[in-house]
Amino acid sequence: MEDYLVGIGKRIKAIRKNNQNTISDIAMKAGVTSGLISRIENGRTIPSLPVFLKIVDALNIELRDFFDGMPHTNGANFLVARKDESTLIEKEDEAIGFTYNYLFGKSLNSVGFQSVLLEVQPGSKRDKVTTDAFEFKYVLSGECHYIIDDQEVLLYEGDSIFFDGRIPHVPVNKGKVTSKMLVIYFFI
Repeated sequence: MEDYLVGIGKRIKAIRKNNQNTISDIAMKAGVTSGLISRIENGRTIPSLPVFLKIVDALNIELRDFFDGMPHTNGANFLVARKDESTLIEKEDEAIGFTYNYLFGKSLNSVGFQSVLLEVQPGSKRDKVTTDAFEFKYVLSGECHYIIDDQEVLLYEGDSIFFDGRIPHVPVNKGKVTSKMLVIYFFI
């Protein structure tokens, strides 16, 4: 995983230098600090998805060009998952009130990703878990408390969160309606 994170930073640095931009140029365009860009380029941190997208935009490069060189499936420039191909994923036996619907997943070079539709019922119960992935979650409906390590954040419909899944975490629905989230796991 560390090699891939360093690779992202190296790619940002190579594009920046090729375009003869300074770290400050990119930081200002992306609305972040120069220190953050430096840490990303040196593989000491990974940006959140929104910050990563701002950096790519500041580099004046298309996202697909940033990841140029990744293989395509069957010669196409896209991957499609049909609704009727989705399946339920069985998780922990002791989890009550959690439904994971597999949406899409693929490995491209050293990056694998999987997307699921997570429904967390009111009163659901589960211990904190860890995954070997970075997790991006977007709340489609309802609200949900997310406990990551010893911190808790309340997410409302339309909110998103991105974090290192190796940190123990659990969603808790303290509301009265089901919370639905689009979840994308990035296995690096």
